[in-house]
Amino acid sequence: MAFPSPAPKTCTITTNVFDGARQPFAAGIDILYTVIDGNQKQVYRDFVKSPVFKLEGLNYFDNFGDRYTVIAAADGCEQAGFYPVNVAPNTPQNLDVMLLRKDAGFNFSGAQWKDIKSKRPALARILSADVDSQDQARNRYQNLLEKSPLAACLLNLATAMQQIQLPAGTPLDYIQRLIWDDPDFPMKQDRFFAWADSKIVDQTRQAALHGEFEPEPGFSIFHKGATSSFKQVQFGEANVQLTFHENDKRNIGGVDCIVVEPDIDYYKDLAAHALLEVIPNGLTGLLTDPRQVYVLRWIAGRHAGVPEFDPLYTIS
Repeated sequence: MAFPSPAPKTCTITTNVFDGARQPFAAGIDILYTVIDGNQKQVYRDFVKSPVFKLEGLNYFDNFGDRYTVIAAADGCEQAGFYPVNVAPNTPQNLDVMLLRKDAGFNFSGAQWKDIKSKRPALARILSADVDSQDQARNRYQNLLEKSPLAACLLNLATAMQQIQLPAGTPLDYIQRLIWDDPDFPMKQDRFFAWADSKIVDQTRQAALHGEFEPEPGFSIFHKGATSSFKQVQFGEANVQLTFHENDKRNIGGVDCIVVEPDIDYYKDLAAHALLEVIPNGLTGLLTDPRQVYVLRWIAGRHAGVPEFDPLYTIS
């Protein structure tokens, strides 16, 4: 007696597209969705006039083939995507991605000084640490907002650092003051430098022992004068890297401090570099773009189910 073959197991991915204000993308606009399975076979590519796209019937391989790539693109926007979307039968996957208009700019209307003080008191403390009055701190911060990429970088990093839990506190809690005008430690659109309680080094090493960070090999090539560096491994994209300059020391208010250099890399997974192809500086040599960090960190957080990445500003 012949028995019927079992039905093949299939999977579902629903992609939700958002704009730079972290709101659902406008309906009625053609969005090009591309889906690639873990065997690097393109299984779908077409335009859909909806920011919500449900793709059913995806093959389940029970191996690396189940690591899907999803990419969304629209006219006038920078493409975005995610890898890997790990699928399984009877477990529909939801993926949120963000499409920025190519001409979109930073909107700091929700990141004014009053917002920093009320919503980011830890950052307000740092921004006020080396001045005599709140007026001075506010004015300096407002001047920083005129240098949009630098301000966006600072807000990206401060927000991400405050979401990291070390054995005691967050990395932001250890920062005593920013370094504003030192040519050896310049503020850039991809990093800043700060004086931090030297205990942050031991805290980060302990976090690495618990699997939250990994030592970064070859850090001295890109971080002149640094003594150690550790990269967060929570996400596939936009992880914080903490680099320490332990030979640069200063006592601030009775606290022994060293220089910390935070930055954010685009991808942890080299395969994501090749598959998503949204990163400009790999070919052009440009500095990390805070716009891309904003997109990737937000997507990574949504996929991981952690509190939303909200650096107070938007891109619109």
